[in-house]
Amino acid sequence: MASPRTPAELLATASDPSRPFLTFYDDATGERVELSYTTLDNWVAKTANLLQDTLGTQSRERVALLLPTHWLGAVWTLAAWTAGLVVDLADPTGAEVIVAAPERLTEALGAGGRDTVAVSLAPLGRGFTEPLPPGVLDYGVEVLSHADVFTPYEPPDEATPALITPQGDVLAGGALVELATRRADELGLQPGERLLTDANPAATDGYLDALLAPLARQASVVLVRNLDPATLERRVRQEKVTLTRLRSGQS
Repeated sequence: MASPRTPAELLATASDPSRPFLTFYDDATGERVELSYTTLDNWVAKTANLLQDTLGTQSRERVALLLPTHWLGAVWTLAAWTAGLVVDLADPTGAEVIVAAPERLTEALGAGGRDTVAVSLAPLGRGFTEPLPPGVLDYGVEVLSHADVFTPYEPPDEATPALITPQGDVLAGGALVELATRRADELGLQPGERLLTDANPAATDGYLDALLAPLARQASVVLVRNLDPATLERRVRQEKVTLTRLRSGQS
């Protein structure tokens, strides 16, 4: 099998798609969600279909993700790349699509994007229980009607722009795969290992550690939001964590 050239191909080439890829905990609410490679791929496909068919996005358009550390951040990041879009970590202003958690919805609306999508962060990806501002799409309501298989109108390749860094540099999909492989080497991450992190897969601090590097090694991620240090030792043991990388520096 050819080596993966894009972030989407990193997900598609999993040798055992039934294995867990991402196990998410929110220590403030007690929520736990586990996604296999297959389940993650289904969510990514549904979201990419929403981007392409409902929002009418075109290859190389920008997506800004105003999301916290959460499993849906991984879904949205991969979906944008799968659809050939550019995740903009520099500035959401004027992005074609702005995706926001509830606490950042006002910021998203002020950024002047063409389309705004609100993500409730409710368990199981559910939608909002209260009305949203006019014109704002409720992700949890809209995404479930989309197919589990995605076919891009213009398939991205290794040269397709994929990420704008906070410094304004534009990285193509092939460069992201190279960075993921390099970061996996730096971490000493091996196939089948489990990495625990509180980094954000939809932000500059985590798109490598919490998403692409584990995909590049066919490893898995234990992703924790609102980390309670008192739970750490027990969770490492229960989830069979082999490597811990926290923003606090504990490892």
